[in-house]
Amino acid sequence: MMESLKKVWESTEWGVGAPVIDEFEQCWAEYIGVPYAGSCVNGTEAITVALRATGVQQGDEVITSPYTFIGTITPIMTLGAIPRFVDISPDNYLIDTGRIEEAINEHTRAIIPVHLAGCPVDMEKVCAIAEKHNLAVIEDCAQAHGAEWKGRKAGAWGHTGTFSFQTSKNMSSGEGGAVTTREPGLADGIFAAKNCGRLRGGVWYGHEHFGTNLRLSAWQAALLLGQIGDLEAENNKRHENAIYLDSLLDSVEGVDAVAVNPEGVTHHAHHLVLFHYESEKFDGLDRNEFCKACRAEGIPVGEGYVPIYRQGSVSEFSNWNYIKPVLEQRGIDYSKEMCPVAERISGSEGFWIHMGVLLGSKSDMEAIAEGFEKIRRNASLLKNQ
Repeated sequence: MMESLKKVWESTEWGVGAPVIDEFEQCWAEYIGVPYAGSCVNGTEAITVALRATGVQQGDEVITSPYTFIGTITPIMTLGAIPRFVDISPDNYLIDTGRIEEAINEHTRAIIPVHLAGCPVDMEKVCAIAEKHNLAVIEDCAQAHGAEWKGRKAGAWGHTGTFSFQTSKNMSSGEGGAVTTREPGLADGIFAAKNCGRLRGGVWYGHEHFGTNLRLSAWQAALLLGQIGDLEAENNKRHENAIYLDSLLDSVEGVDAVAVNPEGVTHHAHHLVLFHYESEKFDGLDRNEFCKACRAEGIPVGEGYVPIYRQGSVSEFSNWNYIKPVLEQRGIDYSKEMCPVAERISGSEGFWIHMGVLLGSKSDMEAIAEGFEKIRRNASLLKNQ
């Protein structure tokens, strides 16, 4: 990797047109198994680029999960489109594919399935629904670098796939993103959306489409290029440790790892290990206190996401002068939105461990399970503190 950075330094080509950017895009496309990948500044703007390329416009509705990072829906709102939420499955915390069709109406334009924690959504079902209703599919692969559903990588199923290379991700350049596609027309749209509206192969000062400057730098491309070859081995290590940790939890009542090795997933990226917590098995110790106790034991857990429709940014969006009447006309009130499973997982039953822990040793996994059990044994004492 240092050699790649040295080459960038010596080339003095650090931005647009730098060969290393093209090289990274080509290598990433080949790795995902598609003809085209366009790099961009981050994963949030990757979704913006994908929405523009697939033709989503103001007033269109886009279906997605309520249990995800705000970056999934910020681009939807920025375009003046309307996020619509389908509850998650308790089995994997992913969008419940059996409920997607209930949310489709004449305004629906796209579906964004989120491959949370590196576990792919059932893309056969999503793509079949989308084809039936003529909808675009934009995969949110921000946590799913190298993940596969039935042998095909995340980012190669939908019309587009979007990736993040932010600091916390399985591949990182500090910030960065990419959009993948199989379709030449969408490749043109991706290029234009992130490159000031230019045409691929067109004149430099020709701006035939609406777009802005969302380009990746050569430095970031060099950092990413050097990581593609290591990704499979690191993901395999994470998977091995996740499986082992899951087996250890058989002896810890009240904590279960979620969707560690689910059917249909031929490669799990394990950006996170998701857990399900039962407070009654911990003498009524609530999830937040359990997580606090975990951190005191040196186990770096997080409580997970808040249902995204509860975020203040969604409330602000609801009151924009060109959005509020649309929501009122369609009977959409985010303040009354209720996805029961997402509420339950977010509020009292879900927590997670980040992928960095899974690059540790088997003894680290044993220490995690032992820490959970120690907390369970002492739950009554903790509850009364």
